[in-house]
Amino acid sequence: MLVDLIFLFTAGLFGGVLNSVAGGGSFITFPALLFVGVNPISANATNTFASCAGYLSGAYAFRDDLYNHKRELPRLVLTSSAGGIAGAWLLLQTPESLFQEAIPWLLLFATVLFIAGGSINSYFRRWASRHRYASLLGSSLLLLVLLGVCVYGGFFNAGLGIVVLSYLALAGHTDINAMNGMKLLISSAVSIVAIVLFIHNGVIAWYQGMVVLIGTLVGGFVAAHLSRRLPQHHVRTLVILASCGVTGYFFVDVYAI
Repeated sequence: MLVDLIFLFTAGLFGGVLNSVAGGGSFITFPALLFVGVNPISANATNTFASCAGYLSGAYAFRDDLYNHKRELPRLVLTSSAGGIAGAWLLLQTPESLFQEAIPWLLLFATVLFIAGGSINSYFRRWASRHRYASLLGSSLLLLVLLGVCVYGGFFNAGLGIVVLSYLALAGHTDINAMNGMKLLISSAVSIVAIVLFIHNGVIAWYQGMVVLIGTLVGGFVAAHLSRRLPQHHVRTLVILASCGVTGYFFVDVYAI
């Protein structure tokens, strides 16, 4: 048990550092919960719980940038909450065996998003700049895109931030600080409503989740002091290698005969 606690805390520590510097902490924390014996759906719900504090503190840090978009925020929060509830509900309706088979594909999707996220966001920023005057139909479609993004976030938390940034670029946002603030606010709304549903259904592994949560908070605090000295491209390379390795492991574990 002590070994499991040290392992989870260390995973949370590294996850918190990665989330603060380059993103991708869920590639460490979610598999760590699986490796100590938490069942897949509970591990996914617990990882959402452990990540939420970082989303909330990050959104608070960008409060001044968010204030400049205060008219847009209620719509974002309401849509995100609806999507988070739908995604969490879908997760809870998914049979354990089916979700276990889906894990490698979900990790692969999140890995591709992490690797290609910068290019995807750049493409959508260029596209948005050429279509700045969207029609009412375009605005409605954007809301549906956000809803779909948040359903994914409620179902599987990994990679949510990258998908949200792509949505914001598609919606025409260009201020990276405001985009990061809105990304964290949307992630917070998705996670909070999903966690409420997970608590109601008793699927969060509280003991393991609290250990990971403490680790992520410590890791985020440490990263705040180290971030200027850590080359981000090296950290991103490390995350990509780790995510590819973890994804490959789960493909072998789930599908190898």
